[in-house]
Amino acid sequence: MSTFTSEPGARLADRYRLEDRVNAASGWAAWKAIDETLARAVTVLTFASDFPRVPEVITAARAASRLTDSRLAQVFDVEDGGGDRAYIVMEWAAGDSLDDMLGAGPLDPAQGLTLITEASKALAGAHAAGLSHLCLTPRSLRWTPGGGVKLVGLGIDAALADVTADDPALADTRGLGKLLYATLTGHWAGPENTSLPPAPMAEGLPRSPRQVRAGVPAAIDAVACEALFQRPRRDRPPLTTPALLARALDEITPGPARPGPAPVDGFAAGQRLAGREPADTFSWAPGGAAGGGRRHGAPPPGRRAVTTGAAVVIAIVVVLAVIGVGGWVLSHHGSGGGAGRAHGHSPSASAAAGVLTPVGANASDDAGEAGFAIDHSMTTYWHSSYYLDSPFFGHLKTGIGLVLDMGRQVKLSQVQVLFGSIPGANVQIKMSNSPVPPTPAAAAALPTVARATDVGGAYKFTIKGSATGRDVVIWFTKLPPLSGTANHYQVNVYNVAVRGTG
Repeated sequence: MSTFTSEPGARLADRYRLEDRVNAASGWAAWKAIDETLARAVTVLTFASDFPRVPEVITAARAASRLTDSRLAQVFDVEDGGGDRAYIVMEWAAGDSLDDMLGAGPLDPAQGLTLITEASKALAGAHAAGLSHLCLTPRSLRWTPGGGVKLVGLGIDAALADVTADDPALADTRGLGKLLYATLTGHWAGPENTSLPPAPMAEGLPRSPRQVRAGVPAAIDAVACEALFQRPRRDRPPLTTPALLARALDEITPGPARPGPAPVDGFAAGQRLAGREPADTFSWAPGGAAGGGRRHGAPPPGRRAVTTGAAVVIAIVVVLAVIGVGGWVLSHHGSGGGAGRAHGHSPSASAAAGVLTPVGANASDDAGEAGFAIDHSMTTYWHSSYYLDSPFFGHLKTGIGLVLDMGRQVKLSQVQVLFGSIPGANVQIKMSNSPVPPTPAAAAALPTVARATDVGGAYKFTIKGSATGRDVVIWFTKLPPLSGTANHYQVNVYNVAVRGTG
């Protein structure tokens, strides 16, 4: 079967110009198109003249158009022209699908928790309005360049495939459980055809996430099993609706409102498990056709579960503070894994210096909050925007800076930075007298008092000579790879400790 608008360049309603067919099945096709009136990309769904379910798809689209939750792909226009004259115009939801993100392996457990919590809340609102999805797969969930969750295909995918359910809420809850299972394991625990390998089985059922992948927190594993297998915990109602699942996920969401990475799999900040790096990450057409690319934007969610390893690190920090060693500074001899090893000269180089406390922080590329870099917490972090194609900021700029306002003139002797565990950052330490992040041209004029290349983990910059100023500039000229992605680059800074006099 073919549609009457089967060629690129065709125009609908003298407004929507079809550009690329991004997905198709027997009787329908999905296109990336341009809304020439509003000059924006859209997704257009067209039908063959003998496609039997056009009325059902049109009805589902009209129902979905009434919802305004930004986490749900919006329906803009519906035309029921009869037969092959019908079409639907929807939001072109750019970004990476969960299918894309899992191409590099499972996500950080807490990242998966964040994604599925938001998806559950979005579907809970849809069910409250009488709508359901029923066809959830890794292609249904996207992470947008603006830094948000987007669910695509609400109601429409089910109408296209003629899928129904006796209990739609339970079906979508199990679908969300499969998505959570996929984020934790990289496997698909359902009969649907996806790009993921099938879940390992035991006695006719998928093995639990913790049986498939080491380091999955028990609380997340328990909720995933509840949703997927309908195994309620003692004294708790079964998770039979997206709203109940969202509530259960919220109860195990750790940390503050915008937390950052703490260790997973039981290894401390800055360490790497030999041979494996934990993932730091993450347009719709029916069936999940890929949308446009992105140059830079807010990164996938940075929420992490605070595991036993993190608790140990935090405890060490408290002890060091009590005995006056200062801040979170790690031993020069560091713990295993290499990336957590601090670098620099012997402690005598800064014996006369004390710990200096910044009064504020700012950043020229503040996709995250710069203050998290100086909050002395192992569970929060500052991050840059992420960039595609090149560690040199996608060739869009030559550097970015994280600026620490010391509140007064200081003489700097040492700066220790706890970066993300993946090496690759080129860093210069500079002194300034302005808390405003410099432009690349202004940064080039500032004196460089220490530098390092391809760093990661804990790194100690020892300052030689006299370096005075009110503000410490940590200037990046190259970004490390963003774990769990292909051709994405981003820098994370968990904490900064400054020593000197003043």
